[in-house]
Amino acid sequence: MDRSQIASESREGLLRSYSKERGESIPLRKSLEDAYRSSNDSDLDATDYLDIDPPKNQSKVSAYAPQQRLAAIRRTFARRSKCLIIVLLVCIAFWSVLAAGGFFLYKKTPLEGQSPPWYPSPAGGTVPQWSESYKKAAELVKAMSLPEKVNITTGTGWQMGLAVGNSGPAIHVGFPGLSYQDGPLGLRFADNATAFPAGITVGATWDKELMYERGKAHGNEARLKGVNVLLGPCVGPLGRMPAGGRNWEGFGSDPYLQGVAAAETIKGIQEEGVIATIKHFVGNEQEHFRQSWEWGLPNAMSSNIDDRTLHEMYGWPFGDSVKAGVGSVMCSYQMVNNSYSCGNSKLLNGYLKDELGFQGFVQSDWLAQRSGVASGLAGLDVSMPGDGLTWAAGKSLWGPELTKAVLNGSLPVSRLNDMVTRVVAAWYQMGQDDKSKFGGEGINFSSWTNDEMGFINAGSPDDKEKTLVNKFVDVQGTGDDAHSIIARKVATEGTVLVKNEGDILPLSVDGWPADQPHNLIFRIGIFGEDAAEGKGPNACDDRACNQGTLASGWGSGAVEFPYLVNPMAALKEAFNKDRVYVTEFPTNSPPMKQAPAVLNDQDVCIVFVNSDSGEGYKSWEGINGDRNDLNLQKDGDLLVKQVADGCGAGNGNTVVVVHSVGPVILDKWINHPGVKAVIMANLPGQESGNAIRDILLGTVNPSGKLPYTLGRSLDDYGPGAQVLYYANGVVPQQNFSEGLYIDYRHFDKFGIDPTFEFGFGLSYTTFEYSNINVAALLPKSPLPAPERLALHLHNWTTPSPTQVQRCFLVDSASSRSYDEVQPRSEAGGDEGGNSDLWNIYASVSVDIKNTGKVAGKEVAQLYINYADVEGDALNVDYPVKVLRGFEKVFLEVDETKAVQFNLTRRDLSYWCVKKQNWVIPDQGRITIRVGASSRDLKLTGWY
Repeated sequence: MDRSQIASESREGLLRSYSKERGESIPLRKSLEDAYRSSNDSDLDATDYLDIDPPKNQSKVSAYAPQQRLAAIRRTFARRSKCLIIVLLVCIAFWSVLAAGGFFLYKKTPLEGQSPPWYPSPAGGTVPQWSESYKKAAELVKAMSLPEKVNITTGTGWQMGLAVGNSGPAIHVGFPGLSYQDGPLGLRFADNATAFPAGITVGATWDKELMYERGKAHGNEARLKGVNVLLGPCVGPLGRMPAGGRNWEGFGSDPYLQGVAAAETIKGIQEEGVIATIKHFVGNEQEHFRQSWEWGLPNAMSSNIDDRTLHEMYGWPFGDSVKAGVGSVMCSYQMVNNSYSCGNSKLLNGYLKDELGFQGFVQSDWLAQRSGVASGLAGLDVSMPGDGLTWAAGKSLWGPELTKAVLNGSLPVSRLNDMVTRVVAAWYQMGQDDKSKFGGEGINFSSWTNDEMGFINAGSPDDKEKTLVNKFVDVQGTGDDAHSIIARKVATEGTVLVKNEGDILPLSVDGWPADQPHNLIFRIGIFGEDAAEGKGPNACDDRACNQGTLASGWGSGAVEFPYLVNPMAALKEAFNKDRVYVTEFPTNSPPMKQAPAVLNDQDVCIVFVNSDSGEGYKSWEGINGDRNDLNLQKDGDLLVKQVADGCGAGNGNTVVVVHSVGPVILDKWINHPGVKAVIMANLPGQESGNAIRDILLGTVNPSGKLPYTLGRSLDDYGPGAQVLYYANGVVPQQNFSEGLYIDYRHFDKFGIDPTFEFGFGLSYTTFEYSNINVAALLPKSPLPAPERLALHLHNWTTPSPTQVQRCFLVDSASSRSYDEVQPRSEAGGDEGGNSDLWNIYASVSVDIKNTGKVAGKEVAQLYINYADVEGDALNVDYPVKVLRGFEKVFLEVDETKAVQFNLTRRDLSYWCVKKQNWVIPDQGRITIRVGASSRDLKLTGWY
């Protein structure tokens, strides 16, 4: 498929496509330019739109001036035909319903912002780990002109460059334009690159080494393709809503698991010299209403999150990412507490840059910037893709407007310098000045065409000269260094066996088990569309359809598959053809009606079913990003029931394999007497068939564990788990009122029995836990030791205002208040927060023995609770248990190994809103439990 076609609707809701003739554009949706103020006034917070009167010279109708709008509508009605009036009335009625009940609910202003202001934006360069990079960056930035600084902070526009995001160079000082490319699963739009297993599969491995190795392979491919900034990994959404469309891009529904996986992935990516981007910061938990106008409403939704929940849940994995030295953070589309994430000063300045000590740069999600000067003051450093408020409009909120803002004093020079320095420092920090690694001509592939020759700026009608854009560099590795090896390991170890009645698995390549010799041919039937190739892995734009075997969700996090090994082909090849006969039935049509004999003849039936979702700018069969429910799709439940009913004339054994973006409801058939085994295979990437073959045939002993809870119904997950499908106001409100209680924490609190709990997974062997030992390495104290590192690695001078070309202007009086001293967080001081938070306060060890018949890996999990604390902590609402450690260990038969967990101060603490700090209960004991899952905790100790 030609990527010029894909580009027409890609990257976070593209609203414009280009015709085949160069220079001709076809608007897909009405331009928003009439809905916003002129660029000179773009520094207001997005929640203030409705208070704005239109400029006097504005000739068009403002969408936010009700009187003028109604007058304009009356004039329009007088000019238009009756048919047009009817069409308009229908559109108004539709919009009214969408906006929660009609115009009588239309308020002049949305709710006032609930996020307190936090200014000024803290300067980077305050930790030793980044000191050399900041020194180099400061010297380079001092030599830059104003246009060069603006180039670095502003994207060149959608399709204006070969990557999905491109920034301009600072030519005179030798700083190149940077390329920004999706995504968390692999290199989007790239040829000859690996389609790795999705994040949810990585989380299901619970294997830190594999998390790191996958990240390193991913970073290696990005570097060899010339990518400077990789837009991944993803830890937001966290998984608050099990039907959330993009949950599969993250690592699971627990902040600790997400944080560890993100940190290991970042280390791997950045060791290759590529800047990793942790996203989406923060609260982007659903696709419905995530963007302005995407669902017909002028504003995106607001995720309303309290302070403690932000720290202990949604912000937690970002803390791990900053501690790992991540170079970039991507702010999300929606609002947080009724202030847009990319213009929320409390989030970006106060939490991310001050408290967490983030040293890199904040980039907007594509078109998530909704204001100009205001977002710069609030802590945004890079505008992507640089188009302004609408796709491919070329009316940047920064660019020339940022130049004006600096010259007129609206944006302090110190803020601009810090924005640029953060980008350049990250470039140095990853060693991208090393010509041996980044010495080429930049990105060597095009996101917009598969052809060798193409346009550098495919979005420009003026670019009419084709040049070499695709060099077809193969970055997949070869031999022992082939990235397919890592992809297969992750896919295999991320496969979770949740049921294995009578030890039906593993199957024998010769069919009949060794203890059941038989002269008859062993018959295996493979059922379900999900087992087969279908129309091919790249049949739909950005993978936005469910056909063939499911190996990825859809959207900007998806990639072009170089190949996809389907399960049916891999299994047919694996069995001994002299002793095993495999029958294919690669459809979800009811087999009892179409081929009852096929079912009756089988000794084992393997059914493949799935459930898909993706990013909200694409939809498939009524699924608009977020899933509508947690059921299997394409009549998967019916298929399983009918196969289980008829397999072997009712005497056969049915194995169910589920490929899914997240939790699915299994209770419609999980207890069927014919269903003997169930496997949650998640989203395995290009090595899908090989991975499931490894598990089914016992080549690899399953060791995956669920990174989410499998409930019996969507209602089991609680009110907070419900996607907001219909707007409840002009600015849709999602109140995260459940606080800390999502997924297994919610199930524990309300005593709900899941189908399979968080952290659960079976093996072909058994394990025994014993001898827990808790060693206190540091004494308890309520608060971390105070610290405040302030290296002040660069001191800017202020040249004469006449040096316009270098654009240094004395800050205006109005900006001096911006520079007033802001109280700094006592929880901050280093990357990831106060350095004491990362000190190890307790060490826990347990012995694990393999008591079964085959070698295997076990994931030991550590949870803590406050059941035995005393003093003030008695009044702290704390979950029944929270994950605070996991280790994966390989054991031969009868082998015993000691497994050790290290608990940091942060692991043992809760966030105290009153003290604005992390607090360890210093009276009583913190309970520590270790086991095989969140509900199979075998050993207990105390600290």
